[in-house]
Parts: sequence; structure tokens; C-alpha cells
Amino acid sequence: MRAPVDTIAAPLFPTRLPWVNVERPQASIQRDRPLLVEFWDFCRPNSLRTLPYVKAWHERYEPAGLRVVGVHCPGFEPSREESAVREAVARLEIPYPVLIDSELELWRDYENEGWPARYLFDGRARLFDYHYGEGAYAETELAIQELVGVEREPIAPLRPEDAPGARLRRQSADQPGAYCGPYEAGGVWAVLDGAGTVRVNGGTGAGGREVQVAHPGAYQLLDHGRHTEGVLELERGPGVRCHATCFTPGVG
Repeated sequence: MRAPVDTIAAPLFPTRLPWVNVERPQASIQRDRPLLVEFWDFCRPNSLRTLPYVKAWHERYEPAGLRVVGVHCPGFEPSREESAVREAVARLEIPYPVLIDSELELWRDYENEGWPARYLFDGRARLFDYHYGEGAYAETELAIQELVGVEREPIAPLRPEDAPGARLRRQSADQPGAYCGPYEAGGVWAVLDGAGTVRVNGGTGAGGREVQVAHPGAYQLLDHGRHTEGVLELERGPGVRCHATCFTPGVG
């Protein structure tokens, strides 16, 4: 979505907060270059589903002048620890700088509204385009191209629900803890911590599976490919904690 006015300045990055993937933070915040700021959380399924697009934009447009900065803001207890964020950045192979905002300091400066959220600023550090949640990937990429002066085909949708004009059905609301019961969604995720196994719908075979938990984060349990009605049964093995069960949209 384009900014309503061209006078909204980018809030400054707090100098005392830790960074990943950069030795001199201020060097990554040069003037006269467009800046894409992505608020995310490695425990949020929606953030992980958006991440491939953000990584691709960095690869495609960094040579043309785009700077990408991830701002990690925790929404669950496992993602509050700085060490966990650093491990997640390495595990997810994120190449651009990431600011660790564990106390939501920059989040408040932006008056941010959720995960993920992206803000695109022009070379004058003025807001040019923004979006909350998943989707609008082609729109964001075209806005980036406008700022960096590049024309090319946008990244093809990675999932059917990402296609422009896709008609999505409303998914079930996220639930605290290990949810068991009916749901409607395109996919089912769980925010897990610890080490061990989670059995989904009875385990292997007949639509069930086992998920191995080795680190804190969001784990995809089921991928239906489109909007589906189902009944979920989760069994946590010893050593595993489930913080939430999350549902992602599907094409109706």
C-alpha cells in the first residue's frame, strides 16, 4: 500500500540494540538508498512464509541499491532470547542485517500492528510503501523496482494462496497450547520448544505424521494445499512444549 503522504520519516534504529550479520550497523543504513524494514518473529508461521520473498528481494535488488533490514520482535517466549534469535538467523540462512528488538522498542516507535510487517522507504528515508501480514508480494516488489530503477518480472508466487487475486477462505483462529479439535485452514503449524517428538493425528500413515523438534520455532504440521476442514489431534512427547497452534489460509 502506498504511503498516504511523502513526509513520514523512518524512525531511527536504537543504537544500543544488538545486531546480527553486520559489524558496523550504521554502515548498513546509508542515506540516498531505499530501505526495506521487515518486522518478523521466527516463531510466527506468517513470518516464515514471508521470509523467502524478503530474502529474494535482497538478492535481486541489493546490487541496485536496496538495503534490507530485518527487525526481530518476539511474540512468544522462545523467541525472546538473543542467542535463540542469532541461531534462528543462521539456521534460516538470512543474509541481510537483523536488529534484535526483544523489548519491542523500535516496534513502538513504528506503532507497528503485527507480524509480519514491512515498510519501504525511499532514498530520503521517507515512507513509500507498506504492508501488514502476508500477501501483496508483487506490489511490494514493483514498488522496490520503482525506487531502484529496475524492471523485471516479479518473483512467481510460491504458493497458490500468494497469487494475485487468489480467493482465500478465512482460517480458524490460532489457539494457545496444543490444540485438539475441528479446524478450517490451508495449513496447520505449532510453536514448539524443547527436544523430542510431536505426533499429529496419530502419527505416521493415514494422514498423520511425526514431527521432530530440535530447536525453538514454528513447525509446519500439515499442508493441505487449499482450504480444508479437518480434525486435529496433537500429542506432545516428553521434552516438548507447545506454545500455540496456528492456522494459515488456503485457497477456497
